[in-house]
Amino acid sequence: MESEPLLGALEKSWSVNPSFGSREGIANARSGSYSSTGSSGGSLHGGSSCGHRHTADLEDLHVKQAVVFIEDAIQYRSIDHRVDPTSLQLYRWYYSDICQWILNAAIFVNLALAFIEKPSSLSATSDVRYRGASWQPPCGLTEGIEFLTFLLFVADVSVKSYLVGWNEFVKSKWLLCYILMLGISLVDWTVSLCFMCKEGFRMRRLLRPFFLLQHSSLMKKTLKCIKRTLPEMGSVMLLLALHLFLFTMFGMLLFAHTKDSQVDVEWQQYFRNLPDSLTSLLVLLTTANNPDVMIPAYSIHRAYSLFFILFTIIGSLILMNLLTAIIYNQFRGYLMKSVQASLLRRRLGIRAAFEVLSFQKDVTLQSTEETIFVDSVTFLRVLDKVKMDYYCKTAIREKAKSFHNGRICADNFQKLFDELDKDTVRQHPPAPTYRSPCLKVLQRIGGHRYLDYMGNVVVIMNLVSVCVVLVIDAEKSGGDRDDFALGAINCFFILYYVLEMGLKMFAHGLKGYFSFPSNIYDGLLTVILLVLEVATFSLYRFPHPGWKPDMQGVLSLWEMVRLVNMFIVFRFLRIIPNIRVMALVAGTVLDLVKNLRAFAGILLVVYYVFAIIGIDLFKGAIPDPNSSNSTNSTTSNEPPPCGSFEQLQYWPNNFDDFAAALVTLWDVMVVNNWQVFLDAFSRYTSPWSKLYFVAWWLLSSVIWINLFVALILENFIHKWDRSCRPHVSPDQDVEYHMTVQLMFREDLEEPTDEELMDRLHHHPHLHLSR
Repeated sequence: MESEPLLGALEKSWSVNPSFGSREGIANARSGSYSSTGSSGGSLHGGSSCGHRHTADLEDLHVKQAVVFIEDAIQYRSIDHRVDPTSLQLYRWYYSDICQWILNAAIFVNLALAFIEKPSSLSATSDVRYRGASWQPPCGLTEGIEFLTFLLFVADVSVKSYLVGWNEFVKSKWLLCYILMLGISLVDWTVSLCFMCKEGFRMRRLLRPFFLLQHSSLMKKTLKCIKRTLPEMGSVMLLLALHLFLFTMFGMLLFAHTKDSQVDVEWQQYFRNLPDSLTSLLVLLTTANNPDVMIPAYSIHRAYSLFFILFTIIGSLILMNLLTAIIYNQFRGYLMKSVQASLLRRRLGIRAAFEVLSFQKDVTLQSTEETIFVDSVTFLRVLDKVKMDYYCKTAIREKAKSFHNGRICADNFQKLFDELDKDTVRQHPPAPTYRSPCLKVLQRIGGHRYLDYMGNVVVIMNLVSVCVVLVIDAEKSGGDRDDFALGAINCFFILYYVLEMGLKMFAHGLKGYFSFPSNIYDGLLTVILLVLEVATFSLYRFPHPGWKPDMQGVLSLWEMVRLVNMFIVFRFLRIIPNIRVMALVAGTVLDLVKNLRAFAGILLVVYYVFAIIGIDLFKGAIPDPNSSNSTNSTTSNEPPPCGSFEQLQYWPNNFDDFAAALVTLWDVMVVNNWQVFLDAFSRYTSPWSKLYFVAWWLLSSVIWINLFVALILENFIHKWDRSCRPHVSPDQDVEYHMTVQLMFREDLEEPTDEELMDRLHHHPHLHLSR
């Protein structure tokens, strides 16, 4: 499909203006003569009603294009899409909240089908000893739901392909793969129906995470960064493999088979053959079997410990940490490049909006520099139609109104949107005014910072008193407890919390009180505690010595008191913002929650794929030890070996359904006792099963965890550096939250005007003359 001009059917004559190089040519081009036939005969300034209507249509189209370009800049979207009126309407509809919500719901439902389709996870437990027959959906139920999601995906890829145009479509690997994955999934879905849902392998289950990947631009960027980081990680991984192999050879020679049974214990348990030796040292690399693997040899001679200590120092302490440093260094560089590309997209979208709007007015000034501007009235008209946060729109509107001549040049147009780089600005409403001196004193007390300090001290006292009572009564059962102490303590402290909340509401006003996040947290917990305390008094009356009434209602007295104390423990978290280091750590955690969507999404994809593969490989591999036809060795009279899968009662960890597979993969990722899984599944299935778990360990524990550590380091270091800088102004009471873009903001380079214009000139559907 050929690229279309900016105005769709109406072609701009300035796109082929022969006087492009001169100022007069630019000025004439910016006067905006258009023709529906491609010629330059029709002027926008004709006196006829048709000419005025033509001008009004063009101005309306310019506004729509500018609105879409600005929305693309806000969301860091590419502007390489069709810009004719019909396509713009379809584009905005596609990115509307309802349409994106439906698409996200389709992706979620498509992924969640793994929990209910065969083998179903709808059972109370995954333990093979106690698990009953789970509900299995009838053939066609999940397939019908899945087909509906496929229809939405087909509509999604069709709209995307149309909007970008044929030339961009054939260059988009993600769109081509999207169609390929949909085709394979539909063929596999048809095969399932032909076999009445009794086929053993479903290819489309492995392809489902792709629909999540292609929908998130940030996930695609992160995946690209990970792919580019792999060569640098490969060098350290190769060195790590060489280290493991050399020590394995040396260990097999050092702990060779001998006639002395006492000396031969190390060989029998850990170095019997090459696979066992590699497995033992690989697990030691994660320190999961330390010092177990060393004890048999260390019991014979002290010098044997040097082998294991040296292996751990080189492998775990040096090479693994070196891998973390390399991943942090390389991934930070590639992530910064990705964020640089996002910044370019934002600046390009804003500049495209400026270029579109700057052609709207008839300009007859001589100086070209003075003619390139956007009228503030037109800009405000565009801004009103843009979907963006209210606080950003308000700030941009105020800046636009501040231009004295009503003209906005290109640089100022870009600076207007600097507010997009800031997160929510929280402004506190003015406090109420009281005339009475007594009320003013109460207001001063309620708004003073010492009241917060006093509240923190009271919370600590409350927590300590609860802890002391719980330690004293730790060995007592519920019937032997005297709940008078805890009841009286809770009553006293909850009254103080209510008094503190009332003073703050009186001092700041209701709106002012809820404008502080800490007050919302405190107030919510205080109301919950008050409701629970009133419910306790209404059911069991006031606390007194020997307070052990019979159970009334749903919860007993002890359960009510425990519930109150749980919320008191949560209220203790209010002290975090008042301690600088703790506030930085807590802020880093909160920022990670916001910025980890791409990382968490990629981990979800890996989890999903490995869980499906694990089900196909190991479903039913772990037998029921109580079954009469079980081949499990534990059915004999001999007890299972200490530390084995059977002795540790790891029966719920299996791959018999999707939910159980996810939990099993989590347990392996943590690498605590993961050698137990290696041994059990190699015994119940095949020794080659170790490759599956080692591959999962490499992807999850080695690569993803190190990426996660890199993001934590970058986020915390940036927050620490910002906290050490002086504030811009002493009265600045504005708090901005961290984003991925802000994390690297100071290291990013602003794209030049020439670079932006060059990009716009290569736009497949937008033709500019300058």
